[in-house]
Amino acid sequence: MSSIFMYDLTPYVRAAAKNRWLVGQPQECQIRATQGANKFDAFPCEREVNMNINWYPGHMKKTKDLLQENIKLVNLIIEVVDARIPYSSKNPDFDILFKDKKRLIVLNKYDLSDPNMNKLWEDYYKNKGWSVVLYNSTNNKELRKLNNAIADATKEIVERYKKRGLLNKTIKAMIVGIPNVGKSTLINSLAKKKSTKTGNMPGVTKGKQWIHLAGNIDLLDTPGILWPKFDDENSALNLAFTGAIKDDVLVLEEIALKFVERMQQMGKENAILERYNIEAGEKSLSILDNIAYKKGFLINKTEIDYLRVANLLFNDFRAGRLGNITLEMP
Repeated sequence: MSSIFMYDLTPYVRAAAKNRWLVGQPQECQIRATQGANKFDAFPCEREVNMNINWYPGHMKKTKDLLQENIKLVNLIIEVVDARIPYSSKNPDFDILFKDKKRLIVLNKYDLSDPNMNKLWEDYYKNKGWSVVLYNSTNNKELRKLNNAIADATKEIVERYKKRGLLNKTIKAMIVGIPNVGKSTLINSLAKKKSTKTGNMPGVTKGKQWIHLAGNIDLLDTPGILWPKFDDENSALNLAFTGAIKDDVLVLEEIALKFVERMQQMGKENAILERYNIEAGEKSLSILDNIAYKKGFLINKTEIDYLRVANLLFNDFRAGRLGNITLEMP
């Protein structure tokens, strides 16, 4: 399958140098980062690009090794995915690593996703034989729902222990997920204390730790883990849109253009137009231009500050200010 990503995010990875050209694009489409300023000499052409930059961090390989080493210790896998991108935020390696383990899928951030799509994804995972719960890790009122889901998922395990005379046997669970999916916030709610570092930045959780929960459950937390290459362009983009990939390693201006295109394809363009009170343009780039002019995001009163536009657009999307949006369906 042809893709501008060639199964990874390489065309959009920001090089470390202040001045660099995106290798692989024709001369007229190359983008140059001006030293000391976040602006482009020219906006990227909409064409396929093939670059080879290895963005897969070494600590993620170490995390995968850590998971493999600890699988035998746990009875239950709690996998947290982003309800806006349930497919893209689900690490395909997990299905191989945890194929023989009881699984609970937590569709986190469902308050930001489309309610109709939530139901479809819930049914999809249930049909695979997995337990599923819709959850908002920032709302402590939903904690009981999550605890009930864990209890239901471990009911068979508890019954097996009882038959063997193990009435107070501790159940060990492992919680996994990609970076920035809300895993640490969820754990802190379960533990009723700040057990893990949290923040709206991918990769905040640094190492494994065991956390004791009510109901005689020990929970093994692990750092968020992505995978070296993605199945398709849409998955790579979805991870960039939702912030699972750090913004500062991406050419965010290009990602913003792709986001506008996706919203247009989904028939959600009006969410952007209404949010910023702007008119639609002939091209996707026109929408970014119109946002810039509306907000006054200009450099030297003449050049558009596309990075500032991109930051505004993604902050609003990730906070749900563009509405309840799910970017993929089962």
